[in-house]
Amino acid sequence: MNVDSIRECCLSFPHATEKLQWGDALCFKVSEKMFAVLGLDNPRLSFKCAPETFAELIEREHIQPSPYLGRYKWVMLDRLDAVGWDELRQLIQTSYEMVSAKAPGKTSKKNKGLAKHAIHKKSGKKNKRA
Repeated sequence: MNVDSIRECCLSFPHATEKLQWGDALCFKVSEKMFAVLGLDNPRLSFKCAPETFAELIEREHIQPSPYLGRYKWVMLDRLDAVGWDELRQLIQTSYEMVSAKAPGKTSKKNKGLAKHAIHKKSGKKNKRA
């Protein structure tokens, strides 16, 4: 995985935007709220996760609480290959869904369904509906 594939994944979500901030940080947002930050000069990735996932991830090598955002359960991957690609796509999707659910003016259920469709479309999996 590389910067381009992570960028493509982040921008595949409904209403996702990107903005270069703080020098080399490519911030991915939904409704002006960040769901992922990709460092470009020294490739690294930060994203929000659930408290139980946060606790598990920070126990792994090359993953730590994100500076300034760790208290909000954001992690930082010091290396882009700190987790496998399938797991990383799922973690980014979860971050998007968590942030989107709290974003003002967006229908979070609709965004969640569209996000799952975007991930399944990228991975080639069929989206099963109950």
